[in-house]
Amino acid sequence: DCGTKSDSACTVVKINYPVFDSAKALNDTIVAKLTLMFAMDGKADSSLELMTKNFLKSYDDFKKTDPRSGMFFTLDDSVKVIHQDSSLTTLQVQGYTYTGGAHGGTSVTFINWDSKAGKNLRLADIFATGYHDKLTAVAEKFFRRNEKLSDTASLKDNYFFKDDKFAINGNFSITPLGIKFLYNQYEIKPYAAGITELFIPYAQIKSLIQPGSVVNQFIK
Repeated sequence: DCGTKSDSACTVVKINYPVFDSAKALNDTIVAKLTLMFAMDGKADSSLELMTKNFLKSYDDFKKTDPRSGMFFTLDDSVKVIHQDSSLTTLQVQGYTYTGGAHGGTSVTFINWDSKAGKNLRLADIFATGYHDKLTAVAEKFFRRNEKLSDTASLKDNYFFKDDKFAINGNFSITPLGIKFLYNQYEIKPYAAGITELFIPYAQIKSLIQPGSVVNQFIK
């Protein structure tokens, strides 16, 4: 539907991501993360090509019932390396989608790749058994400080936490200085509030780190 218009004024799918030599499992994980960016009914497509095809079809179907001129969809995904050493590669996966609503949506997730284990790390791979409640307590202190909330202020009215209780999520990046959690749009706040980042320095949680994990290289 572009005609003679430039790519910026018609429906275009853009996907930019690195491919790693001799690292099939990592490459497959990157593609899996990207296909989740446009998952119809929560079900990801089996390839980027199929995702692109289905996205363009969704635009064609939309135009059949909404012939507004100048209306176009956008799918713009990218993956960038934010840290890499011999044992850890951390990537940021970011996607922007617009499909005809009041506004588009941005999503940011991470891959923390343990090169030796050949897998994407979970919090349980980094922290010792029984870490969850202690880590949550530390994280809540930083969250309340960032949000300028007292220790007893209610989270009911301005946040979307389940049962109005602060909670960490599984969307995090490992950095040389600490762990960064990221809450996407609508996850804990209204759309207008955007993305919320929560950084916790290793100095505050080093007693919770699992011995032998890739994170230990950063702890002084």
